[in-house]
Amino acid sequence: MKSITHRSTTSLIATIVAAFLFVAVVIFMIVSRVSAVGAVPTGDGRLVTIHDKGTESVILTEAATIGDALKEAGIVFDDKDTVEPQASEKLVASEYQVNIYRARPVIVVDGVVKQKVITAYQTGPQIAKSAGITLYDEDTTTLTRSDNLVSDGASLRLTIDRATPFTLTLYGKTTDARTQGTTVGDMLKEKGITLGKDDRVSVDQSAAVTAGAIIRVWREGKQTITVDEPVAFGTQQIQDGDQYVGYRAVKTAGQAGSRSVTYEVLIQNGQEVGRTEIASITTVEPVKQIEIIGAKYRGAYTTPTENEVITWNFLIANGFSREQTAGIMGNLMQEHHFNTTGDGLAQWNGSRKAALLALPDPYNIYTQLAFLMSELNGSYRAVQASIKSTSSVEDAVVIFQNKFEKCNPAYCMQSQRIQYAYNILASH
Repeated sequence: MKSITHRSTTSLIATIVAAFLFVAVVIFMIVSRVSAVGAVPTGDGRLVTIHDKGTESVILTEAATIGDALKEAGIVFDDKDTVEPQASEKLVASEYQVNIYRARPVIVVDGVVKQKVITAYQTGPQIAKSAGITLYDEDTTTLTRSDNLVSDGASLRLTIDRATPFTLTLYGKTTDARTQGTTVGDMLKEKGITLGKDDRVSVDQSAAVTAGAIIRVWREGKQTITVDEPVAFGTQQIQDGDQYVGYRAVKTAGQAGSRSVTYEVLIQNGQEVGRTEIASITTVEPVKQIEIIGAKYRGAYTTPTENEVITWNFLIANGFSREQTAGIMGNLMQEHHFNTTGDGLAQWNGSRKAALLALPDPYNIYTQLAFLMSELNGSYRAVQASIKSTSSVEDAVVIFQNKFEKCNPAYCMQSQRIQYAYNILASH
């Protein structure tokens, strides 16, 4: 009985020892695996896994940057190689995955042009950029193994497939476009253009898209469009008695505004045949230009002549402002001092003088003023419109001088015309 008890005790002890050893082995394996994988770095070290040329290496380092860690690992790279993250990045986290892309030769084929570049970039667009090649959004790239290493001098080949350039007018807006589509229908699908029942295309959808082609898409009938348009600024002139007549300075520069205008547009056969404004909203108010003009005269006034007074009243009666009237009369004073003899008030010549002389009583002041106004209402109506659009004496002088008198700049004496205009303005 004693012998049996002894054997049982021995067996129990052996079992306990075996269990202890098993637990110890398991703990050792776990600790060893954790250390090997590096999930729990010790001390101040950073665990850096380096992927380079298809190999992987792991280091525990106290280096300050990625570049320092690679140097510590004995890994050399140059400026053409790419390191991700960048070599200058500071090590602050506990673990890093570092990829090194080695520069290698790539033959780039762009149509009939071939060039070889040494680059570490991995994608077609990046490689093209490194070769100084501009790609458009519609261009595509294909990176393949070279099928002729001896000829290419590189193991990789980048082929660029250029999109076809053409001009697209889409509902009135014209742009330079490109497409990989071979037909007009393919292009429309590529651009996400879905045609409605009233939409038309200038080219059959089965037609090929060729370089330089002009393709128009429009909608027949009435439709609305909204466009931004500028709003001209006005001008306010303030007289300064301390400055001589002819002086002008801009106190506040004018700024054009803008407005959003909605039109109803009628389209027939792809052409606009009419439009009607149906709504308008001013989005930016124009800023009025403020000008300081001189009001001080250099000499004594002379009493206006009868013809001068008649001319002033005539022009005012025909809708010209005081400033516009003075601008016109400054020219007439320079031309002939309001004398109706010879070539008349405006010193007409050629066919214009012949037309004046064909009138009854051509040298009468009222005849000549009526003739002047007939020209401003006829072939020179644009001149009248320009003069009536300004509130500046000087602008009125210059417009009439350049557009109506058409005088030679060499003897126009513009400054004298302006001086006359301001004198006339003050005397009326």
